[in-house]
Amino acid sequence: MKEKNEFLSKTPFRIKRYYGYVMATIIALTLPFITIGSHHMFLLSFDKKQLHLLGTAFDMQELYLMPFLLMLLFLGIFAATSLGGRAWCGWACPQTIFRVIFRDLIESKLLGLKRIKNKQKEPDWSKATNASKKVIAIIIWSCLSLLVASNFMWYFIPPEDFFNYISNPSEHMFLIGIVLTIAGFLIYDVVMLKEDFCIYVCPYSRVQSVLYDDDTYQAIYSTNRGGEIYNGDKEKIIFKAKDLPNPNNECTTCESCVTVCPTHIDIRKGLQLECINCLECVDACTTVMGKLGKPSLVQWSSTNAIKKDIPTKMIRKSTIMYAVALLLVVALLFVMGSKKEYMLLNINKTTQLYSIKEDNVVRNNFVLLFQNTEDKPLTYQLEVVGNKDIEIKRFKPFTLNPGKLVKKVMVLETNKILVNDLTKDTPLKVTLRAYAIEDPKRVSVLRQAVFIYPRADKLK
Repeated sequence: MKEKNEFLSKTPFRIKRYYGYVMATIIALTLPFITIGSHHMFLLSFDKKQLHLLGTAFDMQELYLMPFLLMLLFLGIFAATSLGGRAWCGWACPQTIFRVIFRDLIESKLLGLKRIKNKQKEPDWSKATNASKKVIAIIIWSCLSLLVASNFMWYFIPPEDFFNYISNPSEHMFLIGIVLTIAGFLIYDVVMLKEDFCIYVCPYSRVQSVLYDDDTYQAIYSTNRGGEIYNGDKEKIIFKAKDLPNPNNECTTCESCVTVCPTHIDIRKGLQLECINCLECVDACTTVMGKLGKPSLVQWSSTNAIKKDIPTKMIRKSTIMYAVALLLVVALLFVMGSKKEYMLLNINKTTQLYSIKEDNVVRNNFVLLFQNTEDKPLTYQLEVVGNKDIEIKRFKPFTLNPGKLVKKVMVLETNKILVNDLTKDTPLKVTLRAYAIEDPKRVSVLRQAVFIYPRADKLK
């Protein structure tokens, strides 16, 4: 009895997954409300045309960071797949979490329509009580879908603005329509499409075989101990335990690992693209074999460990390459993020190349577009850097409110002989520094302007 309890005492993977789902849900719901100063932890605001990342706001002109974030996401998922198979699918994917909430919590626990340990058996829908419970389950999930759809929008519209918008629905019908559309898709997806989304729609299952190797952790059936249930053509050849050719084969053919599978596969067939590594089959076999005082025939392990009796290598070529790539992307993300400018400034030359005034004073006119990307009013000043011969005229310091844009005219002027060329006009690069008087060290940008100096025969 003590030996049996040894194999049954471990916390089931299903319970561990539930803990993970709770944590993921809490993070997803609370992250949009977390701010540092006046900026969110993560927000891609189409309304304000900003990306908030770790409490820093980046404007649309600084969205060069997005490719790095996407690379980080995909490389992270690929690295996790190389190590732990489709652990993302079974343990963190929103689709899986939504299905578990609907199937295991609402249908099974709350309404008793199904059994968590038998996901293949459908209730008798001819019974009015079952049909009415199904309607109740859909209503409950519909309410949750509205919350999920709203939560999704909070990553694009700040929650404080979102609630303000929906308080006046007639003025924001487009937003209401998007939320209802997302909620409608979630209802169809979770209630009708179910795990077929993972099998037929999600492209991730199609690339998993490329990312797997013999050291990848996955739900795997031990043919060495349990025996071959399927032949090389994946056709089932063993239906009863008595038909196993070797009397030492331990599989009881109870098929608990089959009935509990949410994607309706038989793990004993080997690696299949439908497997999402939820490890329900591992829990089921652990329960059955544990009662016999034996370890599970289906384990969270690797092909090398189960079939070749070779220790699994966590550090190998593929994992090292992924680690290097992830570190490189993170380093580039921090380097590019450190170049953030706390104001925006565009400099455009007017159609007039230059004008020549009395005493050979040469002038160039420019149109400047300023934007205050900070959350407080700032007063901007402008200066020429590294060139004492060119001066700024017709520009005075001005104050700009948060988020506002303004155009200003600037004139660059010189009375010096900068170039003595009789053949052509000469473009000269001039470095300009714009800064906020209140915080000149942090809110400061450098821009290049082209000053056109006329050829010598145009000067008196």
